[in-house]
Formats: sequence, structure tokens, C-alpha cells
Amino acid sequence: MTTDARMGHDPMPLPPCPDREWSRRAMTVLEGDGRRSADTHLVKPIFPGLKGISVYLKDESTHPTGSLKHRLARSLFLYGICNGRIREGTTLVEASSGSTAVSEAYFANLLDLPFIAVMPQTTSAQKIEAIRRFGGHCHFVDAPGEVYDTAARLAAEAGGYYLDQFTYAERATDWRGNNNIAESIFAQMGAEAHRVPRWVVMSAGTGGTAATIGRYIRYRNLDTRLCVVDVEHSAFFDAYHGGGRGSRCETPSRIEGVGRPRVEPSFVPEVIDHMIKIPDAASIAAMRVLSGRLFRRVGGSTGTNFYALCLIAAELMKTGEEGSLVSLICDSGERYAATYYDDAWLAAQGIDIGPHCETIERFLDTGRFEGEGSMPAIAP
Repeated sequence: MTTDARMGHDPMPLPPCPDREWSRRAMTVLEGDGRRSADTHLVKPIFPGLKGISVYLKDESTHPTGSLKHRLARSLFLYGICNGRIREGTTLVEASSGSTAVSEAYFANLLDLPFIAVMPQTTSAQKIEAIRRFGGHCHFVDAPGEVYDTAARLAAEAGGYYLDQFTYAERATDWRGNNNIAESIFAQMGAEAHRVPRWVVMSAGTGGTAATIGRYIRYRNLDTRLCVVDVEHSAFFDAYHGGGRGSRCETPSRIEGVGRPRVEPSFVPEVIDHMIKIPDAASIAAMRVLSGRLFRRVGGSTGTNFYALCLIAAELMKTGEEGSLVSLICDSGERYAATYYDDAWLAAQGIDIGPHCETIERFLDTGRFEGEGSMPAIAP
């Protein structure tokens, strides 16, 4: 008697699983992009006034889509595919201030998937052009706070998938390693004089990168501390300093890519050691000063990072401490030629960067400030 006869029924054919075949091809495509672009340079500019302080800038602008968000977009696609949410033909939708959507449009194009970016009307023209160049579509809203519900609605109407960077950024990336940005930074620091940074300094957009770095520092049992810097119009700082996850900011952030109207689900304050909030004028001034020192333009969020790094450096120098500080070049400044690099735009916004530029230049060259001896910040 055959096994099938004993079981009392005819054998059933196994399913072909076409979705699995597509996902395997998609994973191969993403792995190829990862091998080509996962690592970026760790730049070490020299500032004569910062005695005993070594500054390192992880240059994420060299990714194929020009920003730190290239890593996040790849992680979000991997997360969606591995959870069975992204399949052949799935319409993808994202809420974004621009850079994440540019990177996601790139990956959607690689996988031949429809993509819709939901963005504020104020998003830079260069980012909009890049999304469209990769075959994505742009859906605009009047207020930044409208992007969430609009993106979810469009995804539901299309029977598609809402990538939702603001929820999934902190969990889509493996914070223990797997060539994430934290692992890359500390590996590249391995042969430096101060190979374990005193501080890593970075701004918050989704909060996901800060969560990855903070968790990795603890996982590797490192002495490094994490400072997250917030911008003028954003809810993160108030939440960290006692306002809780219900904190809100109705005024839109002027520094694209960082600052949010609400506390995003991916923001993990428990892994942050210190938080600073700085004026937008200081962010833009630091962006311009650093661009001059690097001989190429960087974006506004990089200025936010760099200004906060200078504040940390100043505090270390006051007590005669030495060590290394690490921050990020988030994206290229070419995307902001019509805004942060346009003096007429700054005047229309009522932003005066002159005094900040002078203070930062003097600090980088001499290590000294005028007046009370400190650069301004919005601090508790």
C-alpha cells in the first residue's frame, strides 16, 4: 500500500509561490545596491582653534541618491519585502519632507514599483525634480502635519503599502550591526588616535538614525555619548525635556529633513544622553561656514549638526578635555540653492546669519568667543 493510499487522499500539488520568486529577485537587487553604496567616507577637516579635539564627519551625501536617507529607504524596502507587505506591482506611498522620498523613488524605480510621495508645498524644487526623475509622483499638502493621514489614505485607496518612515525607521534597521551607519562609523574610527568618540552629534528627523546609533553604542558597551540636536520649530526637544510624546509644534520647520510637528514613533529618547535646541539662523550659518571649509556645499541639517558639535567642542575645551567628535553630512547643499544659499530668501524669512557666521569662524580659528564666551543655543 502506498503512503498516499494509506493517507486516504490523492497528493495535492504544491503552490508555485510567484510572490516569493519576485521577492527573491527584489532582495538580490537591493543587496547589489547595498554592496555598491553602503559605506561612505569619514571626513576629517582640520580646525586650528579646536586644540585637542578631532572632528569627523560621516559624508552621507555620496550615496547614489545624495543623502543619509538612502540607508533608511533601503532598510524600509527590506522591511516591507521581508514582512510580505511589498510585492510585485505594489503601489508604495510615503510621507516625507523630500530626501527620504527621493531615495524611495530610486528604489521603487529599481524594482519597477509605482511610488507616490506626499510632501508639503514648501519642499525644495530640486527634491521634487529628483523624485519625478526616478518615476515617482508627488502629492502636495498645505501643512506638514497633513502628510500622515494623506499618505495612509492614498495607500489604502490604491490597495498599496504605506512605507511610513516615521513609524518604522527605528525598527527597520538592525541596530546591532549588519553594516548600519553606527557600525560603519566605529569601524572607520578604529585606527584613529581617539578611536572611541567622546560624542556623536546628530539632528532628529524621524529619530530612527539616532535610535540606531544610541542602541549600537550601548550594545557594544562603548563610552561614547549621543547628543541629539533639534531645530527651532520642532516637537522633539520639548518632549525630551519633560513634555512627553504628546508635544506638538504647529509652526513648520524651516530646516528641511529635521524637526517635526509631532513626536514621531521612531524617536527613542531613552537612548539619548543630551539634547540641544538651536536657532535656525545658527543652523544656516554653520552650514555656510562648513561649506566654505570643505570647498563644497552641504545642506541645512548638516549645519544643525555642525553647530551643535561646536557647542560640545567648546564645553570639552573649557575643562581641557581632549577626544574625538563625530557628526554627519546629511546631504548636499545643491538641493537648497534657492533657499538657504539665497540671501534674498533669508531676508524674506527674517533670518540674519551674519553674527552667527562671524562667531563660528572665530571659534574654528581661535577656539575663543567674544562677549560671554559661548555661542547661543536654546537650552533648558
